[in-house]
Amino acid sequence: MSEDASSYPPIEPTKFDLIVVGTGLPESVIAAAASANGKTVLHLDPNSSYGSHYASLSLHDLSNFLNSHPAPPPSTSSNGHDFTPVPLAPRPLYSHVEISSFVPEILDDEHSRKFNIDLCGPRVLFCADKSIDLILKSGANQYIDFKSIESSFVCDASGRLTNVPDSRAAIFKDKSLGLTEKNQLMRLFKLVQQHLGGGENENERISGQDLESPFVEFLKKMRLPPKIKSIILYAIAMADYDQDNVELCEDVLKTKDGIDRLALYNSSVGRFPNAFGAFLYPIYGHGELPQAFCRRAAVKGCIHVLRMPMIALLMDKFKCTGHYKGVRLSSGQDLFSHQLILDPSSVVPLPLISSPTDSPRENRQILGLGDEKRKVARGICITRSSLRPDTSNFLVVYPPRSLYPEQVTSIRALQIGSDLAVCPSGMFVLYFCTLCHDANQGIKSLNAAMDSLLTLPKSSHSESSTTVHSENSAEVKPTVLWKALYIQELTMDQFESINSTAMPDGKFNYNNILDAALKLFQKMYPDEEFFPETVSPENPEDDNEFSLES
Repeated sequence: MSEDASSYPPIEPTKFDLIVVGTGLPESVIAAAASANGKTVLHLDPNSSYGSHYASLSLHDLSNFLNSHPAPPPSTSSNGHDFTPVPLAPRPLYSHVEISSFVPEILDDEHSRKFNIDLCGPRVLFCADKSIDLILKSGANQYIDFKSIESSFVCDASGRLTNVPDSRAAIFKDKSLGLTEKNQLMRLFKLVQQHLGGGENENERISGQDLESPFVEFLKKMRLPPKIKSIILYAIAMADYDQDNVELCEDVLKTKDGIDRLALYNSSVGRFPNAFGAFLYPIYGHGELPQAFCRRAAVKGCIHVLRMPMIALLMDKFKCTGHYKGVRLSSGQDLFSHQLILDPSSVVPLPLISSPTDSPRENRQILGLGDEKRKVARGICITRSSLRPDTSNFLVVYPPRSLYPEQVTSIRALQIGSDLAVCPSGMFVLYFCTLCHDANQGIKSLNAAMDSLLTLPKSSHSESSTTVHSENSAEVKPTVLWKALYIQELTMDQFESINSTAMPDGKFNYNNILDAALKLFQKMYPDEEFFPETVSPENPEDDNEFSLES
């Protein structure tokens, strides 16, 4: 906090339908949806900027955020009221943070502020996915601009990039594919389109038995070679785990889900005339997304207060269940609401979450967030040259076992250039991530991916910005100027009238996160529509427009 919260004027009113703590994407979406339904909403954040765990930050702020260790809240008293204040404990969400600067001046305040680094990268939006539909329906499109990701590649241990064909035209033009491979891919895409179109005969439909089988088995049945199978599984269907050994795979992708992901990818290509491929990226970084929904909520009357930590829950003294009543702020003010949403930064004391019918594990399954033991290993590198001289913004996927035999998860990387306003001109930001159970395993995977694409200076104070040739590739390998590695926890809880939103997951888009936000909203307000269809009074002509720069 940049100033003492006790110096803030009291918040008025003191009673709300909903109090939301944290301005991450799921919290901001729910706050905007509740405001759009006429609910009174107070939106708090202890940080000095919007976004929480979904923010885009300067290098200096990113380092501070990852290394921050919030102090436990002070003890509080009820002062004779009919409620009991229950302090919240801070939850450690980031660990194994390693930040290296090989060019010291990059961390100067003047240079640091020129970066907008995504805390939850790498991440993109499919042109045809739920997030784009929600942005349009909510009216948040008025406050955010996008640009398309130019290409996608599959990479191997030598750093060799193989293009991912994203349309029938791209398949025909791809010189890396032989005629037989092109025909096999075309046959698959045609069958998927016929199946989704309802297929008039059995040859145009995928059987129910096949739909329930592992997608990898269906692709084998289609006689696709390993190279094409790998592209479809990991660069188009975005499978997280090694699918070849179904018995050991932690998350087997079924054919019906694989077909849906192929359809999403295919329908994303060409949805917007000036988009190059299937993916979009927000100009100024992903932190613009929660800000857009916060602005939308503000238009509908939501009150936002930054730099305002919540230090305690207010629980009813006279109910054996300890029913939630409100929150106590660090300013000392008590505020009350019917519903509360917390971001994952705080831990609710266990006595408050015990319920004979609801367990945190069951709630995780309800919200589709999977195994809480998993973590996400994330990495960021800054360079002065692109991995490909002719392309600035593109995705790279490392299929399982493409880097070393024990690699059981996909590794995704995303290069973003200065044309997306995330770094100074002439620089590039590369994001990496992979799922893991063990921090050392995750960091090993990210380092292997970085080593295949980039050169790290031997000294952390080296000012070299040259490029060197890879031994196994004709491409040059950019030299890293700045590097960060960290492990992010995956956590999710849900309670009676106290709800906790999700940490950013290891997926490439926001669909699971938005599904969880929708279910939380429907649980709180089962009779309300998630963003009712309305036309914005201030800019009615903009409500269905989508700003996409060429």
